[in-house]
Amino acid sequence: MPRNTNRSERPGILDLFSGAGGLSLGAARAGFTVCGAVELDPHAMAAHRVNFPNTVHIEKDIAVLTGREVVDATEQDGQYIDGIIGGPPCQGFSCMGNNDASDPRNKLFIHFFRIVREILPRFFVAENVPGIMAEKNADIREAAFNKLDGRYTILPPMRAAASDYGTPTTRARFFFVGFRTDAMSYLGSEDFAPPKSAEAIKVRDALAGLPVKISPLWQSADDGWREASVTGSSYFHSRLHGHIPDGVGNADAIRRLRSEGKASGSLGTVHSVEVARRYANIRAGRCDPVSKSRRLDPDGFCPTLRAGTGPERGSYQAVRPLHPTENRVITPREAARLQGFPDWFQFAPTKWHSFRQIGNSVSPILAERLLTTIRHAIGDSRPKRRKNVKG
Repeated sequence: MPRNTNRSERPGILDLFSGAGGLSLGAARAGFTVCGAVELDPHAMAAHRVNFPNTVHIEKDIAVLTGREVVDATEQDGQYIDGIIGGPPCQGFSCMGNNDASDPRNKLFIHFFRIVREILPRFFVAENVPGIMAEKNADIREAAFNKLDGRYTILPPMRAAASDYGTPTTRARFFFVGFRTDAMSYLGSEDFAPPKSAEAIKVRDALAGLPVKISPLWQSADDGWREASVTGSSYFHSRLHGHIPDGVGNADAIRRLRSEGKASGSLGTVHSVEVARRYANIRAGRCDPVSKSRRLDPDGFCPTLRAGTGPERGSYQAVRPLHPTENRVITPREAARLQGFPDWFQFAPTKWHSFRQIGNSVSPILAERLLTTIRHAIGDSRPKRRKNVKG
């Protein structure tokens, strides 16, 4: 894989549990180099590789991964890991998931902090669902923070709703931020508050410029390449086609967007006549009694998009919202817009995997806002190479 010769000019980021790269994109736009990404799901890792071709990709279970392995793989060409970001699996914590405190995946939250302790970056940002703050999960949080041995200043857990930061979804998550005061400026929780300039982006704003009429026959990846234009001038809209960091993005997808005005992912879904008739009676904000699909309110925010289950739990597709005006579920590209992804960003070619990747992601707009605050606190100083990485 080609290496970016200017990598050392930007602080480095390691993205654990990277998925397709929502946090990674936010980090890159905030002024970081995504020098490494760790992800076990092969489909998510494939999508991340497409969008971040210069990143070192480690397809390995973090439970058996060591800090030494990560540093040896990623700290090359004068690049260092200045920060570690990531969203450990949340199914055991989620109110929408199994909400099982004994779910073995919950321990991956602890492993995130173990890797932080072994590498000792300047800062870390861990993301998870609100359920992580439940009392029954207190032991997991404590065990995770204890891995740090008091080496970091840890801010109180911060709840952030993506809609408050200029994204068209209400998706709320908790962020755990820690930093070394000997390596960067002090930060407080107030520094991460939603910017006063953040505009409220509604469903109508987000979907404008995408095709409304979607043929159910558009089933292949090639069929999904359809018109995608930008109709607004907000912070959100400026990032739909612009603000592409150097070395990020698939060259062909960017070329097609710029030269043809087309983006991938406008895939159709075959609904029976009976289902379409039933959908026609669903008003904005209401749910279909059978499928439980909710009609999006064009003048409201999109509710949290769900990811569905992986193959280890039956491969069930998540319930998808209904389009605001059409009697169909939304397309992957519409879901990507609602989550704050740009039109050039690529996901898996199938609907099931692409919706899983979008539903599991952090909005890159929210991520960019939060990580820009940290980037400013780091400044232009470079860290010294670590001599004693554990693991």
